[in-house]
Amino acid sequence: MSMDMSQFTEAFLEESFEGLEHMETELLALNAGDEETLHTIFRAAHSIKGGAGTFGFSAISEFTHGMETLLDRMRNGQQETTPEIVNLLLRAVDVLRGQLQAARDGGEADPAEAAEVRALIEATLGDAAPDATPDALAPTVGGNVDGSGPENGPGDSDGTPRGWRIHFRPHADLLRTGNDPLRMFEVLEELGELTVHCDAEGLPATLEGYDPEASYLAWTLELRGDADRADIEEVFEWVEDECDLTIEPLETAGDSTGAHPPADPAPDGSGPESTPPGGEDSAAGAPARAASKPTESSSMRVNAAKIDALIDMVGELVITQSMLTDISEQMEEDPSRVEQQIERLRSGLAELERNTRELQESVMGIRMVPIAQVFNRFPRLVHDLSGQLGKQIDLQMEGELTEIDKTVLEHLGDPLVHLVRNAIDHGIEMPDERSAAGKDPTGRVTLEAYHRGGNVVIEIRDDGRGMNSDRILEKARAAGLLRPDQNPEPHEILQYIFEPGLSTADQVSDLSGRGVGMDVVKKNIRGLGGNIELHSEPGRGSRVTIRLPLTLSIMDGQLLKIHDETFVIPLIAIVESLQTEPENVKQAFGKLPLYRLRDEYIPVVDLAALFGQAEPSPMPDRALLVVAEADNQRVALRVDDLLGQQQVVIKTLETNFRRVPGTAGATILGDGQVALILDVAGIARMTSGRDTRAA
Repeated sequence: MSMDMSQFTEAFLEESFEGLEHMETELLALNAGDEETLHTIFRAAHSIKGGAGTFGFSAISEFTHGMETLLDRMRNGQQETTPEIVNLLLRAVDVLRGQLQAARDGGEADPAEAAEVRALIEATLGDAAPDATPDALAPTVGGNVDGSGPENGPGDSDGTPRGWRIHFRPHADLLRTGNDPLRMFEVLEELGELTVHCDAEGLPATLEGYDPEASYLAWTLELRGDADRADIEEVFEWVEDECDLTIEPLETAGDSTGAHPPADPAPDGSGPESTPPGGEDSAAGAPARAASKPTESSSMRVNAAKIDALIDMVGELVITQSMLTDISEQMEEDPSRVEQQIERLRSGLAELERNTRELQESVMGIRMVPIAQVFNRFPRLVHDLSGQLGKQIDLQMEGELTEIDKTVLEHLGDPLVHLVRNAIDHGIEMPDERSAAGKDPTGRVTLEAYHRGGNVVIEIRDDGRGMNSDRILEKARAAGLLRPDQNPEPHEILQYIFEPGLSTADQVSDLSGRGVGMDVVKKNIRGLGGNIELHSEPGRGSRVTIRLPLTLSIMDGQLLKIHDETFVIPLIAIVESLQTEPENVKQAFGKLPLYRLRDEYIPVVDLAALFGQAEPSPMPDRALLVVAEADNQRVALRVDDLLGQQQVVIKTLETNFRRVPGTAGATILGDGQVALILDVAGIARMTSGRDTRAA
């Protein structure tokens, strides 16, 4: 029975990527003599190799075999664990990641890099003790029937090998786990001359008891050639826990007993005729079936408890629907009880609202994944940059289990990578410079994530030299970003870091110095509906704070009446709302009015005039203001009325229309009306004169 293996390929690839991340993390933490960590790394490589062989990715399987051999020698004490060996294995992880990405996306991995790393591994193995074959699984898959027999292969007196007899009886569930005996036999056929005898005695006597997904057959295989026992064990290692397997040598020269044929061989006795798995010997050629797979993962693992909660919510909705249907029918049958039924209807609608909210929260919870999926890439990044720059870095990560929407997470990696690279390159000093300043020679970079006020907050902190405000101001003036008479506050000076083309680096390097990156970081964070803030103390370090919404699709909003239209402002952006006092209003000709709120003057924006609904008009004595904050700036939005709060589903305007300055999208209200969602940061930029581009 042959199964379509492509249905399991995606799961194998996702598990392999997880295995690579685990290998990388463990390699970075590996110390000499740490046998348990080495065993963990070995098992991850072993699983990837076995799966790659099963699914026809022969180049991946072959490359991983060298890694596995090296790791096995390290486990057995035949190869010393050195920083050079760890770095070589980290390079091998990078090669494997590229091969797996090519297998997933239908692309082509870099053969030159793979060949170079493989040659380095083989050179390393050549310097070690002989015995390069991993034997960790030998006791599990079995030896001779009597426990004896040659280790490497049967042969005559001069060592000429003859072959092996293999008794292979799969357990009933072997096929359900995606394993196919036919593919194993195809690989065996590459090792020598193969004869297959099938034992069908396990088949049910009638079709009534037959399960098409169960395994009933057993096989005795005779393989003639010079294959070692380890070669055969490697074929079956992926199913070692799902079968009964014995491997024994065939007759040797001078043994007149001959081979004993199995009982009741199948009449045809022929071997498989299919082509070897994987086709061409390359990672790119094998998985053509994955060519349409997107670059980003299209699936995710969900905790069973979240699914159970979702099912419970659906059950509650069904009950509520039945109740509302019953009310409707009774109102039609007995009009005299309409008032009573209306009261029941109101109660049912309230129950429906509660169930809908809980269902929404359950569904959104399914999309929430731990931010560790992004954080886990940084130990390797810091390890590589430390060696490249000659710096000593201690990376601390906190709050890795903080959950965030998967869509937000997938777009968060690149901005964080740039910020961490900046912290190491620009912020952390060289060890001698730190020592001279009375600091620990090892610099510290901290990544922390936590929930606050319905947002996810991510902080990147370092204890380096901090940002040079004078240098930033000098570069900003030279770039024409502010007038000679402008003297911004210290916290405002730092914001110029986000301007395109501004760099404070004296030399251009591979890491920084071309003035690109921070503006893109801010653009990407804003594209996720978040904001980014900078704080720095000279000689003590810097802190970058990113605030992001938990999800991109639904938000809590405040409805505003502006002229004759309804707008929505994100609830999280609102600081407070108030009615103005005339004595607190300051009006200067040609400039926005300012309102004194306690000890701060805040610019007042007439939204009706901004969006072209009405001509600009003087602010009345008793105006209604909504004070909002974004990107470390506060603005007071002049509105006509506050209508209420509700959750809204965010819809983009760019897909079917175009981007509208000062807005972050639109939503459809309960009455079918379309309401624009205000972008507070965009409005602040439009009215400050610093940026008149579309928000």
